[in-house]
Amino acid sequence: MGEMIRMTMSDGAEIAVYRASPVGARRGGVVLVQEIFGVTDHIREMADDYAAEGYEVLSPALFDREHPGFEASYTGPDFQRAVELARTLHPFDLSLKDTQTCIDALRDKGPVFAVGYCYGGSIVWAAATKLDGVAAASAYYGSMVPAFAAEAPPRVPVIAHFGRYDHGIPMEGVEAVIAKDFPLAEIHVYEAGHGFNSDRRKDYHEPSAELARDRTLTLFRENGG
Repeated sequence: MGEMIRMTMSDGAEIAVYRASPVGARRGGVVLVQEIFGVTDHIREMADDYAAEGYEVLSPALFDREHPGFEASYTGPDFQRAVELARTLHPFDLSLKDTQTCIDALRDKGPVFAVGYCYGGSIVWAAATKLDGVAAASAYYGSMVPAFAAEAPPRVPVIAHFGRYDHGIPMEGVEAVIAKDFPLAEIHVYEAGHGFNSDRRKDYHEPSAELARDRTLTLFRENGG
């Protein structure tokens, strides 16, 4: 359904962006932010899924400057390279700037929403607190969400999805976010592990994935999409 295009970012770099056109009447735009593994077939499939719901979707290949065309599997050297890119080589703030560029490319056409997974979940929560032009956001199992929640409240409606059995995101941190009781945030905990949304991963949990998707679409539609 979609295609890879090139877009110029705020620092002048030209990176790959997966673009999926809306099916039927256009509801709005969605910036879909990748896991640490790149704009993989799973991420492209998620973009196509939102496009099928009527959204124009942009998913930037955030690590294109450091590793053009990066698409990793979930284990072995690929995993280690993904961690190196996300935690050492690629600045988090640059991911936010690239997300803003994609928001700006969509915002003149109607409301823009953001959804992100894993690394992208952290980006999307931060977008809800810092970026302009986001109507609502859905953050899946972002490990940095508890730290960001301690710094600033969301400025737009946001939902966050966590797995109770996610060994990388302690429940104490999730409970601390819930305790903040932000007026614009909903925190959902699923009986699942990390990466429960991806059917390519061992922790895939279909009931949780479907419920989180329904909640995300409801959020977007309640906020103009």
